[in-house]
Amino acid sequence: MRKPLQTSLLAALLLAGFHHSALAADSKPPAAAEAPGVSDGFQLPPFPADAHVSQSTTADGRTLKYTATVGSLPVRDEKGKVIAQVMFTAYTMPGKNRPVTFALNGGPGASSVYLNLGAIGPKKVKFGVEGDNPSDPATLHDNPGTWLGFTDLVFIDPVGTGFSRALVDDKEATKQFYSTDSDIQYLSRIVYDWLVKNGRMESRKYLVGESYGGFRGPRITDYLQTRLGVAMNGVVLLSPYLDPAASDDENVSPLPWMLTLPSIAAAHLEREHKLTAAAMQTIIDYTRSTYATTLMQGRANPAATEAMIHKVAELTGLDPLFVKRSGGRIETQAYLREVYRAEGKLGSRYDSNVTAWDPFPYAPHQRSGDPILNGIIAPTTTAMVNFVTRTVGWKYDGRYNALSYEVGRLWHEDDDARLGSTKQLRESVANDPGLRVLIAHGWDDLSCPFMASVLIVDQMPAMGDPTRVQVKEYPGGHMFYARPDSQADLLRDVKSLYGVH
Repeated sequence: MRKPLQTSLLAALLLAGFHHSALAADSKPPAAAEAPGVSDGFQLPPFPADAHVSQSTTADGRTLKYTATVGSLPVRDEKGKVIAQVMFTAYTMPGKNRPVTFALNGGPGASSVYLNLGAIGPKKVKFGVEGDNPSDPATLHDNPGTWLGFTDLVFIDPVGTGFSRALVDDKEATKQFYSTDSDIQYLSRIVYDWLVKNGRMESRKYLVGESYGGFRGPRITDYLQTRLGVAMNGVVLLSPYLDPAASDDENVSPLPWMLTLPSIAAAHLEREHKLTAAAMQTIIDYTRSTYATTLMQGRANPAATEAMIHKVAELTGLDPLFVKRSGGRIETQAYLREVYRAEGKLGSRYDSNVTAWDPFPYAPHQRSGDPILNGIIAPTTTAMVNFVTRTVGWKYDGRYNALSYEVGRLWHEDDDARLGSTKQLRESVANDPGLRVLIAHGWDDLSCPFMASVLIVDQMPAMGDPTRVQVKEYPGGHMFYARPDSQADLLRDVKSLYGVH
């Protein structure tokens, strides 16, 4: 999940040694007198020991029998003091040489429940598509798009999300966890610690990150490669937030408008039942040629501007007068109100064809939350709390944060974040000729538009085999995997990355 960085980065927006987490954490809870945080005034009950349950799921005509584990790993400061506890959910199957995949969502402030119970875990709950309601039963069912058939899965909840918790005050938590570098470093160490604890250092290793998790992905991969000595075999970035600065300077640069126009046009094509890869390629070609050069010319070429405005109105289905008054530059939030204004509804920036009623239709600006974000908290929270505490039996009565606005409020927006992760993406691919990267987007996503990744990858040097880094697009939005056909297409492309036939 992500918002623009300048509005807190929520909802998509050290030394390696002994700095953060223990090498091989004991799964037993500490004695009451030694409970983390008690001596600092935190009256928090200790986390329970790791819990396990045997389950099965059916996918691709196969019955997969697996062990689900819910547990935690400590995060330590430079003196070895436990300053946080990170919860993970792991799904493992018996078998020799099985890969292991680590999964992270974004925000910052999102737990990994969206990837777990929406995209790639063995069980799934409905959310994120038109017609889903927060009050619908949060019933888990077999996930036909799970990756468990070819890789073990470990879902990590960053500090402040899920049940994961800081054991220091807010100021120290911001320093240790809620800023760019510290976030990457302690999460990388959690990956390292899980591998050591479970004897999996020699396994093939993969990383998947969604939204701001996609920002984390290249940086974690690079840090693991160069600081902790752990090499990923592959990285999958879903709707990644790779280059925050690409949306800057909207008054001069054509780039911010180039990023969003194709996604707005895709949503219009979908409403017209005309969305195809070929139709989208035509729009991409127009965006990076005539549209870009016309914006650059500005008032120096009135005839070209008039033609561009006509073309944008045609591509988006918007009122030509609205497009003209916008100068052919369609601002996201204005579009999401305008496109459904006659119906009294709002579109979601995460998939503009998912709508909700606008409770303030006459206000000059949108005053309510995003339709998708408002709708996914209840089903994912209910499903995950029931799964963790009842099905697996990891008995903890703290609050579960599927999406923590508190983390977003505390997050330190440092200058390094504006640099994005394209540098680390290039460097990690250059460091390891065996590394392969799949960047996957939904066409309708206006939160992390696919066009940004297309432009980023097209500017990368080939470094031997240009297919090592690929961008794929699918019908849908930020969580395009909520649509069965798009999830099936993603599964096919991911299997190719993993070498599964």
